[in-house]
Amino acid sequence: MAWKYSEKVKDHYLHPRNVGELSNANAIGEVGSMVCGDALKLYLVVDQETGVIHNASFQTYGCGSAIASSSALTEIIKGKTLDDALAVTNQDLADYLDGLPEEKMHCSVMGKEALEAAVANFRGEKFVHDDEDEGKIICHCFGVTDKQIEKVVKENHLNSVEQVTNYTKAGGACGSCLHKIEDIINEITSTTPERQRTVDVRGGTTSPELKSKVSLYKKIKIIEEILDSEIRPALGLDHGGLDLIDVEGENIYVRLIGKCHGCANSDITVDFIKDQLQQVLGETVNVINVD
Repeated sequence: MAWKYSEKVKDHYLHPRNVGELSNANAIGEVGSMVCGDALKLYLVVDQETGVIHNASFQTYGCGSAIASSSALTEIIKGKTLDDALAVTNQDLADYLDGLPEEKMHCSVMGKEALEAAVANFRGEKFVHDDEDEGKIICHCFGVTDKQIEKVVKENHLNSVEQVTNYTKAGGACGSCLHKIEDIINEITSTTPERQRTVDVRGGTTSPELKSKVSLYKKIKIIEEILDSEIRPALGLDHGGLDLIDVEGENIYVRLIGKCHGCANSDITVDFIKDQLQQVLGETVNVINVD
């Protein structure tokens, strides 16, 4: 996939500012992992009395967006107090660079975490990463916990699983944790009135008037339940069956198997499946038999 980068991102990637170790740094923050493909070490020179950041530099292992985001972060925070620096958001970093591809927002998150770690180091506090704070691993591929997901959802007002993947990488590999991510988002949005809406596991949200519609994950779950409890047993009486192939909008793709496959009455069988599913889902669907 080719991402469109702004000229400012390209400039900070090709000509990064403030690269390298600061020998007089009195605040250092390190986050990330070589295993996950991104790592960042941030060095700060902080005035002991005023808490103003006089200098900042970085060392990073990662993609062009990680380099550009780290470079931008050091430029933004120099001259700020620690508290003002901590107030810089992921979106502030993206705006400074004239935008980052959504798929690369996790790079700005890494910078923010490195800053938090450096500030904790300066203040003599232990920086407790979210995955160490009694968090439960949700994405085993990238080691992302429920605490990390909750934090990024709340701080950046995220409302889709796709956005969470963009900000944390969670769900970006095998995809087995997508439904867990969705559950976390639903739990957060259900307690935030102004953001109550249905989350779609493939990205985006439905409009407020469609709040009653279930998400794709829940829709598939309901379909599988009715297939197992009602439809497959009925087809099994005639030594037939079906496999669920895909669900896309109103279209539900199935494959008739056993004696149902190639049966002269397959159209009647498909209509039966359609009627059963529409009753449970409470919406119009198209059942398509894929031979």
